[in-house]
Amino acid sequence: MRALGIDLGGKRIGVAISDNDGKVATPLQVLKRSKNTKEDHKKISDLVSEWEAECVVVGMPYSLNGDKGPAAKAVEEEVEELASAVSVPVDIHDERLTTVIAAQELSFQGLDNKRQRKVIDQVAASVILQSWLDNRT
Repeated sequence: MRALGIDLGGKRIGVAISDNDGKVATPLQVLKRSKNTKEDHKKISDLVSEWEAECVVVGMPYSLNGDKGPAAKAVEEEVEELASAVSVPVDIHDERLTTVIAAQELSFQGLDNKRQRKVIDQVAASVILQSWLDNRT
């Protein structure tokens, strides 16, 4: 099962894709947020079609203690809108610490903070998606 992973941020949306077998997640791209959420969701829908994804996995930013803070509530609302904009099921997955893990991986690869900023969101999306893929088997 091919899945599209999404890290919804305020300024950028990180996107990752899995292989056809649903085993490995790979960073795909970063979408710059427009001022129109419907437009952003259209771009995601287009990626679903282009990559023939069978589902979309969105990272849910729970608080470290597992509560839904303001960020998680905002993502929850946006996921409802996104679900009506794409033609496949939308699932949510706990994204706690994914940006930290992504930053560590990029540092390990030798990227400085400036270069990390350009790709961190898509790497975070791949961490979210890989975790989701690993947990469903």
